[in-house]
Order: sequence, then structure tokens, then C-alpha cells
Amino acid sequence: MPHLDDPELMLSDVMTIWPQTIEVFLRHGMLCVGCLVNPFHTVADACTEYDLDEEEFRSELQCAVDGQG
Repeated sequence: MPHLDDPELMLSDVMTIWPQTIEVFLRHGMLCVGCLVNPFHTVADACTEYDLDEEEFRSELQCAVDGQG
């Protein structure tokens, strides 16, 4: 199974494998959910695009996966 911290994991895979992460994207006002580009962008790409701290954002994603928010 893929790991959330895999730098090559595409956003579409993140949201498909762990649908609970969608809330995190929406909370940040990110348009990644449903975007036609998300099969080609990584978490790092999205963080760059939205000027987010990647480490903090990945932590939020992991908390969602772990059921902690």
C-alpha cells in the first residue's frame, strides 16, 4: 500500500486511498478536489501552489488518515 509521505504520490491517489483527507484540502480553500490537474500534482506541488508549509500540511493529512481531525 502507498504511504502518505511518498513524495511521488499524486493528489488524486491521496484522495482516492484516503478520502478523509479531502476535508483537509477543503479547509485550506484548495481547489485540488475535483481539479483536472490533481492526477499530475503531488502534495509538494499543491503546497507550493497554495503557499503552505509542506511539513505542516502533511501532518494535517496524516492526522486525518489517523482519524484525529
